[in-house]
Amino acid sequence: MNVSTGATLTERAARVAAVASGHADDVDVKGRFPREAVTAMAAERLLSIQISPEFGGEGTSLAEIAEVCSVLGQSCASAAMVFAMHQIKVSSLVSHGEDSPWHRAFMGRIAAEQLLLGSATTEGGIGGNLRNSICAIEVEGDRCRLEKDATVISYGADSDAILITSRSHANAASTDQVMTVFTKDQYTLERTQVWDTLGMRGTCSDGYLFKGEAPAEQMLPKPFAEIAAQSMLATSHLLWSAVWYGIAVDAMARAQAFVRAAARKSPGQTPPGALRLAEASNLLQLLKSNVVAGLKEFETAKADPDRLSSMGFAVSMNNLKIGSSETILTIINHAMLICGILGYKNGTPYSLGRHLRDAHSAQLMISNDRILGNTSNLLLVHKQDTSLLG
Repeated sequence: MNVSTGATLTERAARVAAVASGHADDVDVKGRFPREAVTAMAAERLLSIQISPEFGGEGTSLAEIAEVCSVLGQSCASAAMVFAMHQIKVSSLVSHGEDSPWHRAFMGRIAAEQLLLGSATTEGGIGGNLRNSICAIEVEGDRCRLEKDATVISYGADSDAILITSRSHANAASTDQVMTVFTKDQYTLERTQVWDTLGMRGTCSDGYLFKGEAPAEQMLPKPFAEIAAQSMLATSHLLWSAVWYGIAVDAMARAQAFVRAAARKSPGQTPPGALRLAEASNLLQLLKSNVVAGLKEFETAKADPDRLSSMGFAVSMNNLKIGSSETILTIINHAMLICGILGYKNGTPYSLGRHLRDAHSAQLMISNDRILGNTSNLLLVHKQDTSLLG
């Protein structure tokens, strides 16, 4: 399937969302990979939109990518999260790989073949702290080898390549990390944990013992500390928040449809859920404003590496994630109360169980408690920017 000539990004995203919507419940019930949606993403060439046109992509802005995440999130949160996590990995290549011939060529491959990138940043024994590693990469001559007990690899069995973190060498500190690209033919995965979860079931992020060997040039040239601070963490918080916003939008739409149906049955009377719908609308606008403000701040900051690595920017992105992940649950709870038993039941036009379960992942994807702890340390030495002009 080829992308229709002249189709806008919004139109392409809508076509993928339609495919994702048709399989969303089956993906959730079976906990299976949203293959149909990802195949549609590749057909619409969405997997390479962030990559520079020089390497076969479209140079799409993060705000436009966030909009795609939102559109997909309104149909299938698992498919949307797969797309978001793929784009987070691509952002590391785009931001930190353009000075490397191998990574430039690999971006060309992503565009030409619509490769799907997985992520392996967590590890047994580090408690979910991606800025620490136990495993260390071994470099011998022009080859590198890595074995990692990865407690989670995002859709690992379905990835075409995995970007994985480790200590930079055997004697390195746990925070002295590098990120390396391994393509599917360069590693083996031995499953150690099964992704049987409350929500986001289709992301299929099982745990694996990863063993890989590849040319050493596939290690990203910048330290992972720099990659995390300047692209990965901010992009994660922004694109995840866009997915959560999409989930909330669909929950709100179902609640609004329920109130409208109730109003038609009783002309001249305000339905019981109308006021709560107005409250949910207010919260949805706050969530949208939070994400839009974060995207604008990122676009302003990305031209200045020092600002991207600053404490002020880190505080801002941390607050974005905390606010978004907490607000979405309140919105969906409002929608559930509006729709009542028809929202609580599965298989109705107003069902919200999948939305609620998927949304509960938001506070756990990089634990809010961990983020609040990091922010509290930053605020001991940094005065928060309170200007309305930014």
